[in-house]
Amino acid sequence: MSSKPTQLSALIKNSITDYFANLDGTDPTNIYSLVLSQIEKPLLEAVMQHANNNQSKAAVWLGLSRNTLRKLLEKYNLT
Repeated sequence: MSSKPTQLSALIKNSITDYFANLDGTDPTNIYSLVLSQIEKPLLEAVMQHANNNQSKAAVWLGLSRNTLRKLLEKYNLT
């Protein structure tokens, strides 16, 4: 018997809530950039793995141009 899958948005919200709880009174800065930097690389890694490293397929799945995907892969040394 399998349990209902947890929604990605709930996992992200919980992680951000934990982040705020652990600030110890420090004001956060650049949260948007922080979140993007934390999710972008693992997202690209997972999509590329499931696309068998086919950049064209991965770009379609991500809703990106192949050129943009290539730049992101280079940014994270995933080429």
